[in-house]
Amino acid sequence: MPVTPLDQHGNLWAVMTPSSTYLIGVELDPVTGEAAVLQKYWGPRLSPEAAREAATASGGPATPWGARRHISSFSTPAEIEELLPVDGGKRWGSPSLQVSFDHARSLELHFVEAAVADEGAGAERLDIVLRDAHHPFEVVLSVRAREDTDVIERWTTVRHLTGGAPVAVGVTRLDSGSWFVPDATAYRYSGVFGAWAEEFQLQRGPLPVGELVFTSRQGITSHHANPWIMIDAGEAVEEHGEVWGVALAWSGSWRLTTTHRPEGGVSVSAGFGHDGPRWTLGPGEELVTPPVLGLYTGDGFGAASRSWHEYTRRHVLPAPDELRPVLYNSWEATDFDVTEAGQLELARRAASVGVELFVVDDGWFGERDDDTRSLGDWWPHRKRFPQGLRALMDGIHGMGMRAGLWVEPEMVNADSELYRAHPDWVLHMEHRRRDEKRQQLVLNFARDDVRDWALAWLGDLVAELDLDYLKWDMNRPFTQAGWPERGAAQDRLWIDYTRNVYEVMARLRQAHPRLRIESCSGGGGRVDLGVLRHTDEFWPSDNTDARDRQTIQHGFSQIYPPCTMSAWVTDSPNITVGRSMPLRYRFHVAMAGVLGVGGDLAAWPQAELSEAAELIEQYKSVRHVIQHGRLYRLAGTPGQERSAVQYVLDGDVVALVYNPAGNAKRGPRWLRLAGLDPDARYEVVLGGDAAETVPGRLVQGSRWHGSALMAVGIRPAAWEPVGADHRSDMVVLRRVTP
Repeated sequence: MPVTPLDQHGNLWAVMTPSSTYLIGVELDPVTGEAAVLQKYWGPRLSPEAAREAATASGGPATPWGARRHISSFSTPAEIEELLPVDGGKRWGSPSLQVSFDHARSLELHFVEAAVADEGAGAERLDIVLRDAHHPFEVVLSVRAREDTDVIERWTTVRHLTGGAPVAVGVTRLDSGSWFVPDATAYRYSGVFGAWAEEFQLQRGPLPVGELVFTSRQGITSHHANPWIMIDAGEAVEEHGEVWGVALAWSGSWRLTTTHRPEGGVSVSAGFGHDGPRWTLGPGEELVTPPVLGLYTGDGFGAASRSWHEYTRRHVLPAPDELRPVLYNSWEATDFDVTEAGQLELARRAASVGVELFVVDDGWFGERDDDTRSLGDWWPHRKRFPQGLRALMDGIHGMGMRAGLWVEPEMVNADSELYRAHPDWVLHMEHRRRDEKRQQLVLNFARDDVRDWALAWLGDLVAELDLDYLKWDMNRPFTQAGWPERGAAQDRLWIDYTRNVYEVMARLRQAHPRLRIESCSGGGGRVDLGVLRHTDEFWPSDNTDARDRQTIQHGFSQIYPPCTMSAWVTDSPNITVGRSMPLRYRFHVAMAGVLGVGGDLAAWPQAELSEAAELIEQYKSVRHVIQHGRLYRLAGTPGQERSAVQYVLDGDVVALVYNPAGNAKRGPRWLRLAGLDPDARYEVVLGGDAAETVPGRLVQGSRWHGSALMAVGIRPAAWEPVGADHRSDMVVLRRVTP
């Protein structure tokens, strides 16, 4: 049972996963009756008997009201162990829940009941119900565990109950939950930072005493940070050591606060929203947070990533078992110059090299000749497509490819028919400017009429053109985010906007089961486990330079699986950074996820088209391993020195090996593989030499023991100490019977 009651009073539970145990206990103040819901343990899996002992052993620290031992009046240590520390009572740490009643901001919660529900498919949910001592206000803490994953889901529901004395209820902070990281002699955090064209830069460092906050105030997940963190004791490495991870499944503004108390103890609280907005709750109204997810592993950062990947494939992605097609996108080839003849010529070239999905990017609609006009006017460009887009889409389908379109449903240009008809539909504030960014304004998707408008035209577009794919872009963060007609309640738009985006995506998919959606926001501005429930893959960055992409993809892979990472091969020199590099290296970097092509194929010489066709065919032969296998980040700093990533699925093994600098002295010389069966033998299918010339170099058709490949390793040709810059290999092994 994933959720096991441990005492007869219904105040203690063990939340069990395959490899971990998470203990929750309710403790009551003997004088006031106030309840504290505490995390008693989170670590390696325990038996129920051992879990009871662990709960007893953890009973020493003071509760938030200091009932158990003499402590300083300036310190309440157990506050940090609460599942949802509130603003109220004797607490003064960073609250996860902050509520005001009329003008008083304090909560005193009492325990009402708890219940365990069997949700089927190996999942159970624990609900702990609390109510304020005086006001008609209820809090429900929910915890879900599953038999097939170490990821635990938590969320919070708050309700303004009916029938009580009239009171104005305002919520200024509502996190999904707080997680306590067990005591250690030191703490280190891992997370990502970035900017446009430089997303997912992994950082690891000592966790300072105090509060460390990662956040987005942009209305989207943002390029600057991503809503997850990992904590270890400074000892974990890729395949060894205890790691605790927390991730928020949300695509709007968010905040993740890590508190390191001076007297010891670390907690991570995460939720939607940011400082400033205030949400009002009328009688009978409730707010439900997005899930915050927690994961423990004893086997290092690599095992943590593989657990997140497997959870995402099993319980997040809407179509996890599909093989993602090789995609072509026309943006870098044509910019806004989109015509039927030009796109069909690109499609013919794309089909000839093995592309399976052709996506027409920006420039097909309204009077969209540049980025200053026509966002919102979602009908075919009347001059370029006087007969509509059907002939173009039929032509793409006729070449044996799927067809897709770029859309940006959440945006509008002031120079558009939509804005002239509905200027009230954008985010705006009374008596304030309507500032444009990228010549755009943001449509208020919190409005039901905007949501319904978007669903109608998107549904018509998909049906009329028989579309298989939408690249859903969002190129501008929120500014002047108001909704004057809603008065004091307008701050709800920060929540309802995101939920209506989710709803449009979900209803589109329900009405068109074949439709697949890519999440894009000027690159990696909307990458998270919330939008991924409604989409199939992400566009991690507008930067397609292969060397920069290695760093971006390394950070991306910490949480998100390769089957969600769209990666393109584009022109050389690269349009973003101006760097030139071989086609083979560009392909091998893009093969690490969902392979795509975005260069101007009309300008590629025949030799490059032939090489591209061969490399695409190689990718198709192993993409089931790359997209659905277990990922191992083997060695080296990606993009800076010799490095490699490896994928294992059943008995198939794929390793992508990189050497960005020909005379590099840094990085390993031998590549030790991982995740193999030590007692099996593996045959070299691809990437070996024709004959043995260098000890340790693979020979095509040769067979190796798994134990030798993991203990000693191989010497990839691309890692030879002398040679050109940007050398790479793809090595494919297959387990064979002795």
